[in-house]
Amino acid sequence: MKTIPILLIILLAGSVTKAQVLRKYSISNSGCTYYNYCDIDFEIEYSEDSSKVYKGACQKDGITYGVICVELVFGIQDLSKAEELMITYSDYLKTTLNIKKAVGYGKGHRLNKDENTRGILDYWEDGDKDKWKIKCWTNGRYIGFMYVYSSKTLPEPAVDVFLDGFRFAEAK
Repeated sequence: MKTIPILLIILLAGSVTKAQVLRKYSISNSGCTYYNYCDIDFEIEYSEDSSKVYKGACQKDGITYGVICVELVFGIQDLSKAEELMITYSDYLKTTLNIKKAVGYGKGHRLNKDENTRGILDYWEDGDKDKWKIKCWTNGRYIGFMYVYSSKTLPEPAVDVFLDGFRFAEAK
């Protein structure tokens, strides 16, 4: 009789250690944050217009989680123009990331139901046949490009928590 409770405890402990833990992380010193299952070390670069670009990725359970955060040097008040810039940037990333197939951008997304944000969603496939899901967010001051990819089927609920976990820096 004593072996059954001990076996049950061992099984429960094993399942708890395999559970994914979601944490809030900072995107370097941008002021933006994201929720993820693994910590990302960010590199900082500058775009042609001198906007700061923070980018990095991490892997967990065969899935790559990545973030590219662009701190725009010149903010854009008109959110439809900010959305156009976000789409142009996403199109640029398609070429640099070797994307071969795309479903097409789904527009009309709002980060955390905030009407002062714009977002897009797309599903991609790269040259290695990896499956990608991306969401990109803007508030006119930042562009947050969130992506996941894997050779296996993506676990949609866990992936969606990450893709919707971007948070903009507070207004200064």
